[in-house]
Amino acid sequence: MELNENAQVDTEQVRDVGRSGGGLRGIPIPIGGKGGGVIGLIIFVLLVAGGLIGGNTLLGDDNSGSGDVAQECAQSNPDRLNNVKCRNALFINSIQNYWQTALPRHFNRPYEASDTVFFSQAVTTGCGQADSGVGPFYCPEDNMIYIDLTFWNQLATQLGAKGEFAQPYVLAHEYGHHIQDLVGTEAQVRRQMQRDPGSANQLSVALELQADCYAGAWAKNATETTDAGGRPIFKSITQQDINDALEAAAAVGDDTIQKKMGGRVDESKFTHGSAAQRKQWFTRGYSTGDPTACNTFA
Repeated sequence: MELNENAQVDTEQVRDVGRSGGGLRGIPIPIGGKGGGVIGLIIFVLLVAGGLIGGNTLLGDDNSGSGDVAQECAQSNPDRLNNVKCRNALFINSIQNYWQTALPRHFNRPYEASDTVFFSQAVTTGCGQADSGVGPFYCPEDNMIYIDLTFWNQLATQLGAKGEFAQPYVLAHEYGHHIQDLVGTEAQVRRQMQRDPGSANQLSVALELQADCYAGAWAKNATETTDAGGRPIFKSITQQDINDALEAAAAVGDDTIQKKMGGRVDESKFTHGSAAQRKQWFTRGYSTGDPTACNTFA
């Protein structure tokens, strides 16, 4: 993966709020159950958004914008692409640029931008309060994505996904949940979970695998994405980058996590899908480049 050093980083798409409040403590990153999880944590989000966990306090307008990130990522800073916040912001720019075109093309509806919030330790969201233990997640109540960037260290050291392309894969997965929110999939699944709680895990798996597939569709088209001035964001994405994404997808598979935790593989407790399933659906999105091929509910 090679980013274009001349690409402009649009820091208006991120918010750097630091430590902004208390949170739900001790939710483990690797566990994919109803209390917590990794890469989207959709069950947690659905429960929170449904009023079963936490409150409904939105981030105030005073937290909007990007603060020091705008200065750190300015064109005048020659080292900006060595800054994790700037690199992640540029990944986000690429992902949103893709969906700005892909959503109306494939789903016949306009794309609505979503900010990503960089926080430290804890944050207050539209889905309630959360801490770093929940991992990256999307909140449908305020249409924003949240991540403590120290998660990348844990993804590499504890979960074994050390490849650089693991980061844009995770972010593209979270924006996949935003797409599900925009097209109505998330609301439909929430209603189905309420009607049939016994299907919650199965529906959660379908949501997560679809977000993986959407991430793959973005990856296929990422080299065509541009900044606000029309400059390419990526110079190249290699097969090794795709392998890094697949490695990350496998590392956060439910069966992989269960084994790491010292337990046996129990498919009835899956909420995100097995390593093989996650790799399969990312590959499907990447091989087709078509998000309409991502029907994991069929």
